[in-house]
Amino acid sequence: MKKFLIAAVAAGALVVAATASAALEPGVYDPNNTSCVTATYSHGVLHLTKNCTAAQEPAAAGAGITDLTGQSFQSASFTLASASQCQGGSPRFNVYTTGGTFFLGCNNVTPTINADGTATYTFAASDLQPQVSGTTPGTITSDGMSILIDQNGTADVSKITVNGQREVPLTQQALRKAACKNGAWKKLTNPTFKNQGQCIAHWNHVLHASAKTLHKHHK
Repeated sequence: MKKFLIAAVAAGALVVAATASAALEPGVYDPNNTSCVTATYSHGVLHLTKNCTAAQEPAAAGAGITDLTGQSFQSASFTLASASQCQGGSPRFNVYTTGGTFFLGCNNVTPTINADGTATYTFAASDLQPQVSGTTPGTITSDGMSILIDQNGTADVSKITVNGQREVPLTQQALRKAACKNGAWKKLTNPTFKNQGQCIAHWNHVLHASAKTLHKHHK
């Protein structure tokens, strides 16, 4: 399973269940297997919960944000169901760069309170908080970024953006196509393919047929 780093006082690993590269990958850091943290995504909202005792620490819930390697951090934002879900600096972005790890906590900026009561937190490069004082950010590494909570509470996070790009989990179709790219089609054995295009075409056909079947049985 893929792992990405979360840097708090010490570094840990948030384990995610995705098997292919995806933009947003929900997961938890729960090294003691306490089940006191959860991370799920549904209807455009990343639902994060933490209800841990001191004995169950360290633990965190969040999501990895991938496909950012080599980019310079310019901006990011997320929206919470209400400003009350901001607990200190949690939730926050962690930005992993060649210059070190940087934080963007919900307490680092003043949110915009929307008409429906939600709160939007918008960050610029000047808001980056270094984990190690005096360091300056470089480009984003292959660890990408993460958004997480490490304080007890609940966060319903939506409209997550990085560098102007909305971050959501890939669809099942995109995951299948990703399994064909970068030479991965050569390793598939059931069925086998002659090239990447044939692999993608196969999964398009399979998913289209599945959609027709679901539609037929739900008329």
